Amino acid sequence: MDFELSEEHRMLKDLVARFVKDELMPLEAGVMQREAEGKGLGIPKEDYERLDKRAHELGLFGLDAPEDVGGSDLPMTAMVGVEEEIGRTVTPYTLPPDSPNLRMLMQTVDDRQRAAYLAPYVAGKTISAIGISEPGAGSDPAGMTTRAVRDGDDWVINGRKIWISRAEEADFTILMAVTDTEKRARGGISAFLIDKGTPGFNVLRKIPMIAGAATYEIALEDCRVEGWKLLGQEGAGFAPMQTRLGTRRIQMAAWSVGMAQRALDMILEYAPQRKTFGMPLSERQAIQFWVAEAATKIHATRLMTYDCAWKLDNGRDVRSEISMIKYFATEMAYETVDRAMQAFGAMGMTKEIPLQLMQAKLRTMRIYDGPTEVHKWVVARNMLGTRR
Repeated sequence: MDFELSEEHRMLKDLVARFVKDELMPLEAGVMQREAEGKGLGIPKEDYERLDKRAHELGLFGLDAPEDVGGSDLPMTAMVGVEEEIGRTVTPYTLPPDSPNLRMLMQTVDDRQRAAYLAPYVAGKTISAIGISEPGAGSDPAGMTTRAVRDGDDWVINGRKIWISRAEEADFTILMAVTDTEKRARGGISAFLIDKGTPGFNVLRKIPMIAGAATYEIALEDCRVEGWKLLGQEGAGFAPMQTRLGTRRIQMAAWSVGMAQRALDMILEYAPQRKTFGMPLSERQAIQFWVAEAATKIHATRLMTYDCAWKLDNGRDVRSEISMIKYFATEMAYETVDRAMQAFGAMGMTKEIPLQLMQAKLRTMRIYDGPTEVHKWVVARNMLGTRR
């Protein structure tokens, strides 16, 4: 059993690490200052454009996208290394295109949709969002009430979605809706491509979240979608949606490893320098135990994440493993960052170092794409054979 990345994928990971160090880390001070001033979590448009240009020059666009639309067709194992490095910084930047929506599109697009949506997305020319959750129906797709009804060659959609990132600026939104009220999650959920500005697609409100982030609530009011924008087969939207969610969960596990490693590195640098009562923190048993526990759990999480990615690349059923790494990684990283904040004392409570933004991001990640408790339930249900 080989636990090493191939030389090509290791070189890619190193390249992304340099991109993070040279391009993203220098922007952190501005990110933290804007968030502290209540201006939200983000970077100026000119910085986004510069980062996109630099990432494109380095060949970091479309890493896991198909080659026939300009991608590199990399496996999930390679992407784990990439996302771990991205997770080390609080500068909010994603290498185009965002993998979860990309992989859902890859699984479902026909030739027309491939040209109109997938290719521009891979090229970094468009931004996407996805609408799954609804008020009162978060982690349970069977509770989805947004309805799509045929009207001639078109579909008319009515309902409401919430917790959507980028809904206001996205060029298109992948929207999940019930097309068969009897089957629902067992053959009655479909996916649709809805362009920005489509009549009836109404952004109701921007919802401020912790750490300066934001999501949106939208309402669909007789929103008419052309028939060719049904994504995949009618009633077959549940499996591609799970592909999308599974990709995000592996991504979040890799980000968690990156954040935890950054927090641990900060402790390792700070503890020998900081003295309390005549002794460096590095000689305090509590700090030593935190370091040992963090290093062990980071190592375990990294191996778990690569194992899950390798199994996914080889066509294995990873439903349990994805739930395991999603909850274990986010909880592990949250604990590690919290202990780093404790080790830094009052400085750890400030908005002058990145720990508080990392903690806030991890706090949301413990909820997004399925809260910890739901994923534990999924693992137990699969092990005990209690799935209804």
